[in-house]
Amino acid sequence: MDCTRDRLSKKKEIIKFIKSLGIEVNTTTKALGHQGFFRRNRIDISRNISEERVIPTLLHEFAHFIVFKKKNICKDFIPIFMGNSDIFEEELSKVTNFVDNNSTFEKMKLQKENIKESIKTYEQIVRNKYPNFKRNEKFKPFLNYARFSDAKHLLKYDAIKVLHWFSYKTYSIMNIEQEFPDMPKEFVSYLKLKSCQRKQASISRKINKMTKYYKEPTELFARFVEGLYIDKEEVISLAPYTYNKFKELFLQGYYYPLNKLFEIVNIIL
Repeated sequence: MDCTRDRLSKKKEIIKFIKSLGIEVNTTTKALGHQGFFRRNRIDISRNISEERVIPTLLHEFAHFIVFKKKNICKDFIPIFMGNSDIFEEELSKVTNFVDNNSTFEKMKLQKENIKESIKTYEQIVRNKYPNFKRNEKFKPFLNYARFSDAKHLLKYDAIKVLHWFSYKTYSIMNIEQEFPDMPKEFVSYLKLKSCQRKQASISRKINKMTKYYKEPTELFARFVEGLYIDKEEVISLAPYTYNKFKELFLQGYYYPLNKLFEIVNIIL
C-alpha cells in the first residue's frame, strides 16, 4: 500500500513539474494507440496502461521533449549518432530489449516459424500429386482449374466479395473447403500455401518497420532514460560506455531539466 501511495505521489509531482514547463499532460486518452505519445508541447499517457507503467512512460515521453527542446541532442548524446561507434548501438539495443520486450519480436518470429512449417506441409501435399511444383512459380494446373471459378480470387486475397449480378458472394481461405467442396485437396493446399506466404511477408514487413523505429536515435535515448528508472544497475551493466557518456553530460547540465525528474524519482547518477 505504501509503495502504491508513494508511486501515486511521485506521479502527481512529475505531472505538476512537467506542466510547469508549459507542457500539456493528458492521462485519459488512448495516446494514439501507444503507451505514451509526445508532440511538441503535449504528452499523452494512455489510460489503458497499468499504474506501474505510468512513471516510466512519463520519463520516456519527457526524454522526447528534451530532444525536441535541444534538437542536436542525439548527435551529441553519444558518438553512435555521428556514425562512428558500433559499441554504443550495441549497448543501446540491449537496453531497449531490456526495457521493451516487444523489441525482440519473439512472438512475431515464432509466428513466422509456425507459418514456415505450414508452408512446408501444404507444399508437400501439392507435390504428392505434382512433383514438379514450385511454390514461387505459376501453378498451371490450378490456373486451368480456376479459370472460370471465383476461387481464382483467393490467389491474392484471404477474403473477398465477388459481385454476381445483383448480389455479392463472400469467400475466404478459412472456409475454403465449405465454399468449394469439390476442389481437389492439392488446390486447397495451394491456396492455403499462398495465404501463408502473404502472412509471412506481412510479418517480415512489420519486423523491418519496427526495427527501424526501435533503432531511431530518439527512441534509443528515450528507452535509455526509461531504463535508468526501471533498473539503473542493469542499464549500467548492459551499457557501461553509454552510461558514462550520459553521466558526464548530465552532470554538466546538458540534459536540463531532466535532472529535476530524476530527483523526483530518486535516480542518482
